[in-house]
Amino acid sequence: MTDEVIDQDAVVEEIDLETSTTERQRAGIGPFKRLYRGLTTFDFVGRRRVWFAISAVIIIAGMAALGIKGLNYGIDFKGGSSWEVLAPGVSQQQAVTAVTAAGLSNPTVQILAGKTIEVQADTNGLTKAELAKVTTDVTNALAKLADPSHPDPTAVSLSFVGPTWGGQVTQKALEALIAFFIAVVLYISVRFEPKMAFAAFLAMLHDLAVTVGIYAIFGFEVTPDTVIAILTILGYSLYDTVVVFDRIRDNTKPFAASGRMTYSAMVNLSMNQTLARSINTSMVAILPVLSVLLVGAELLGATTLQNYGVALTVGLLSGAYSSIFIASPLLAIMKEREDKYIAIRQKLTSKGQRQVDLSPQAAARMRMAAPSARTGSGRRQPAASSSSASSSPAASSGSAPTEASQATQMSAPVITPRARKQKKR
Repeated sequence: MTDEVIDQDAVVEEIDLETSTTERQRAGIGPFKRLYRGLTTFDFVGRRRVWFAISAVIIIAGMAALGIKGLNYGIDFKGGSSWEVLAPGVSQQQAVTAVTAAGLSNPTVQILAGKTIEVQADTNGLTKAELAKVTTDVTNALAKLADPSHPDPTAVSLSFVGPTWGGQVTQKALEALIAFFIAVVLYISVRFEPKMAFAAFLAMLHDLAVTVGIYAIFGFEVTPDTVIAILTILGYSLYDTVVVFDRIRDNTKPFAASGRMTYSAMVNLSMNQTLARSINTSMVAILPVLSVLLVGAELLGATTLQNYGVALTVGLLSGAYSSIFIASPLLAIMKEREDKYIAIRQKLTSKGQRQVDLSPQAAARMRMAAPSARTGSGRRQPAASSSSASSSPAASSGSAPTEASQATQMSAPVITPRARKQKKR
């Protein structure tokens, strides 16, 4: 017994009907409801030049800032001295004037939570005698600034990091970053095909470049906490990209490989299917980090939380952006150059068929149609009427269905009674 063949013209009509019905539904529903109802058909791949241009502007500006003024390394990397004192009501300019007069050159002064003064300076070039004098003078100046009537030097917290320790911290940070990239390359090489792995790796490099560029542009301080945060956000970015690529791989066989859709159209479908999940997970990750910045850093004055939170916020935003707007369009560009997908595009173009942009809801119905059309013996039921099926050449001759017919069977939607009523109108 051979499989029954579904008429291709009827399938095209069904796809057109499904698409037009979805468009009418989208017209009367707000954007957020369309997103969570699976009615979006956003063209991610078609607008790839816009996404690439945005990333290019940020990266180029960041690299320019990096070359001009470099990164603002904390004393853990470059070494130096740090003072902290509780001084409510003292402005940053007052603190800068006081410590400069005490002998510090180019100090970095911050007001934490509106009441704690933090002063950092590079004192590695000073002799022991000079360092001792500067340390005492700055401590006394900050104590007087905090309480002019009763200065207490013991209220000033002092820490010192030597250049050797800073160099060791820098080396360990680079080793951790290199080890992370090696582990990631090994994982994605096993997890995905080469082009998917390459696109995921480029997306991570994009996140690293954007984060470094943002730090260089705004002069955020780079601390060991920043390195830990960068490793965290790169892992998050990889996780988000893996989820998206898994969806693309699942959709390849029933949609792109069947010849009914180009690879770019299939990637757009996959992105629309995972868009709501990407937005939800990104918001769930970013909101606690913003709480750390607002409560931990601003209200409680925890500088470690501030450095960690800034890096996480920048990285999470960049990771969510790259997994949606960078990794998938890059993959589509590389896959569209394969002979198989070039032939599919040329075939659809030669037949004058328009590219069918399916919404996640329409794609789900079409994928459900294939197993629901099978009988217990593994044969498909015809989608058209029995008379049209018996008059088709494949049905009358009893020959096996063609490759195009098999591809059509895999993606054929089911017309519900409501859809048939709309079709008659």
